[in-house]
Amino acid sequence: MIAVPMRQDCRYFESRTYPSGDTVRKCDLDLAPEAPWRCPADCAKFTPRLADVNWAHGTLVTPPTPPEPSSLEDPDVAVGELLDAAENIINAAGPSILAEVETARAADDRRFAKRIRRMFRRG
Repeated sequence: MIAVPMRQDCRYFESRTYPSGDTVRKCDLDLAPEAPWRCPADCAKFTPRLADVNWAHGTLVTPPTPPEPSSLEDPDVAVGELLDAAENIINAAGPSILAEVETARAADDRRFAKRIRRMFRRG
């Protein structure tokens, strides 16, 4: 598969900068396995942005693409597969983390309800 630089003019390209200075550059459809550096050259979902036509951008311009790692040039290294494996690890951890959070919230709710009952107890 031939890859081209991330297409910032694609309607599915998203860039977000956080207060820490970290920037996320990605394809909203998850079709760019080597994001933030490359998009597939023959991406069937590439659609030019229409809302950006003749707009003057202020200070919220997308930051420059980070330098491309040398491992992207190595044909033996499958960056997309590595990133997919990392994503699978995060997704596998999600349900157990969510269960822990829900358990903690339920305990907090029970403590809150108990305090309210004590406040409005008669006698």
